[in-house]
Amino acid sequence: MLDVTFAAPALPAKGALVLLVAEGAAPAGLWKAADEATGGAVGRAFAAAEFTGKEGQTCTILAPGAGLSRILAVGLGKEDSLSERRLEDAGGALAAALSREPSAALAADGLTGAQAVQVALGAALRSYRFDLYHTKIKPEDRVKFAALSVLTGAADAAAAWPNQAALVRGVFITRDLATEPANVLTPVEMANRIEKLRDLGLDVEVVGPEKMAELGFGALLGVAQGSVNPARMVIMRWNGGKNGDKPLAFIGKGVTFDTGGISIKPAAGMEDMKWDMAGAAAVTGLMAALAGRRAAVNVVGLVGLVENMPSGTAQRPGDVVHSYSGQTVEVLNTDAEGRLVLADVLWYCQQKFDPRFMVDLATLTGAIIVALGHEHAGVFSNDDDLAGKLLAAGLATGEKLWRLPMGREYDKLLKSDIADMKNITGRPGGSITAAQFLARFVNEKPWAHLDIAGTAWATKDHPTWPKGATGFGVRLLNRLVADHFEAG
Repeated sequence: MLDVTFAAPALPAKGALVLLVAEGAAPAGLWKAADEATGGAVGRAFAAAEFTGKEGQTCTILAPGAGLSRILAVGLGKEDSLSERRLEDAGGALAAALSREPSAALAADGLTGAQAVQVALGAALRSYRFDLYHTKIKPEDRVKFAALSVLTGAADAAAAWPNQAALVRGVFITRDLATEPANVLTPVEMANRIEKLRDLGLDVEVVGPEKMAELGFGALLGVAQGSVNPARMVIMRWNGGKNGDKPLAFIGKGVTFDTGGISIKPAAGMEDMKWDMAGAAAVTGLMAALAGRRAAVNVVGLVGLVENMPSGTAQRPGDVVHSYSGQTVEVLNTDAEGRLVLADVLWYCQQKFDPRFMVDLATLTGAIIVALGHEHAGVFSNDDDLAGKLLAAGLATGEKLWRLPMGREYDKLLKSDIADMKNITGRPGGSITAAQFLARFVNEKPWAHLDIAGTAWATKDHPTWPKGATGFGVRLLNRLVADHFEAG
């Protein structure tokens, strides 16, 4: 994780310097000082590159003098319309451009403390890399950027950073979990890693298959029965609020690998199904972030962890399972398994903890990608207030949501001839009917379902994450908690 520190505004004696330039702005502060110290090299480079500070523009000056290895200018766009997103994107741009520099100083003397922190946050998020299994990396391919000194006179910036650092660590935990290969990250291994978060102050309880069978988790265990890797449910609790206050509840789908089971998926692209546990990873990262910043609220996070494999013991299409709720499900397609996992965990959560609300996250349907692409996750809810708060948090963090409908007409499509419901309907409205299935297991508790199948993994770089696992959901839900549910 990028080491971020804060210092008084002064030109560094060596290394890299980053200038943040608003469109049309005149040289001032450290920008002006850097130009003077380098004999006008900054101004000449800007003119030659036609750099004007437009959003997304960058200009690099190598060996500009004054002992500096390079000066990187990053455009902020119009100064009168700066947003958190643009500041974070600027931070991401500087982290991506400085991969060969061990450290850099950021001239943030023209920003408020809060704005400087947003730039640092973007840089930290973009600095993520997963090199655990690379045994040979060429020197020219090795990322060196490890430290950022933020030059600002705003006293509140350094005080605000620890909470943001805790959030970054939570996002990185989520990305790490989603990136791990399935032969390493089995349900048992993921549960073991979550147990290590007790060091942050989380209470962690791991429930094995014997206890789940005793409880009657027939839907979840039906998914797991084809694998040699046993299922787990993990319960994380953060008690940062008042005694007796009902907790907020977050639930994650954790299919550590999804072959589709007997309804097996096509071979092409099946390797992506290692991140079918991204919802559970997001809940884990969120709980780590809340504990790391000592959030003033009671929260419970539950994840159902299974591996969906074909074998002689695997669930068959046409099987009927008894869920923890007592309702029966005809399993017409074993590749619609995530909703079966969530069904038992959702019912258990509202029965055990009586939370103020429940939010589940799941890479649930390919249909959500058809509907929304990779720019928004789908949100479904039985509560307008909760849905509105989630949508606002999504806009604030850039983890955008789009609300889709639910209703009786969709619910009727789940009717089964031999059980209380079936686990799939036809192709039309596939994401909606999947959410409608989950709604049968929330018992009218305020609830929202986030289908993150299109946003959990990226095939190209983004300003604040490299291609791969995005960590989607951690920042969104952290913002929801911070804006609306923390005491004081």
